[in-house]
Amino acid sequence: MAKIITFLKNWTLPVSMISGALAYYICRQLPLSYEVKFDILTVIEVLQPVLLFLMLFVAFCKIKPTDLKPHRWHLWLLLTQCLLFAAACAALWLYPSTGLRVIIEGFMLAIICPTATACAVVTQKLGGDSAATTSYTIIINMVVALLCPLLLPVAHPQEGLTFFPAFMVIIHKVFPLLIVPLFLAWFVRYLMPSFHKRIVATKDLAFYMWAVSLAIAIAVTCKALAHSHESMWNVGGIAVVTLVACLFQFSFGKWIGSHYGKKMEAGQALGQKNTVFIIWLGYTFLSPITAAAGGFYSVWHNLVNSWQLYKKRKES
Repeated sequence: MAKIITFLKNWTLPVSMISGALAYYICRQLPLSYEVKFDILTVIEVLQPVLLFLMLFVAFCKIKPTDLKPHRWHLWLLLTQCLLFAAACAALWLYPSTGLRVIIEGFMLAIICPTATACAVVTQKLGGDSAATTSYTIIINMVVALLCPLLLPVAHPQEGLTFFPAFMVIIHKVFPLLIVPLFLAWFVRYLMPSFHKRIVATKDLAFYMWAVSLAIAIAVTCKALAHSHESMWNVGGIAVVTLVACLFQFSFGKWIGSHYGKKMEAGQALGQKNTVFIIWLGYTFLSPITAAAGGFYSVWHNLVNSWQLYKKRKES
């Protein structure tokens, strides 16, 4: 039993991904009524943002407000994401009828998507500066809230989709799951110190919340792919471009960070994405199949994180 527990702790992320996929396909084969399936989906829709909120709250509790500050390497990461996203949008504007539209949109989402709320959790597990990655998480979310409403109507024109409505929709998505847990963590730190100490003392709490959230995200992705009527060409293309985007962003982020003594932190900040946001952005503003980019990217960046955690354990 001890060996099994140790294995689960060491390989939490791959186990979580496999569990999510299996859970979906098992539920699909069960003779459940439509009402029961609807209730399950409703619970998932509520549970996922709650887990993300709590995970981020726990991570913020471990970071002092004075540690949240911008760094020079943040600027290079911002420029990388914004310029690549703008270039992809320009390509779709110039060639609106291209057969590669869905694949390019998947690449766009994988590039512009803000840093994952769990980035601070993984950075901490890897022995890095979680405050630096949290600072970038806040910055990139604010930039995305401005840039996406400006450029998405150009890349994917829709009736009624202008800057202000799109901006409000994105802010409504970002604010409760990013800014509120930050303020709540500060409130608990200064006004409820005993409760704050108890949260900080609970080891890996946010990490295991993330594992549950990851399993749910993989299950939702499997459902989207199973009900998709897109060609295997488009689905396979999205899988490939998200893999390329993932490997590029981890590598380029580490290269940028190596010049500032933050190699691992910059790699995580650029490479680890809020894949739930990718799925939502694809469904809301682009073609529904592009939401699969979030599912594929979730697999790729969690495999990278699993490998990094494995190397960290070996070094320890």
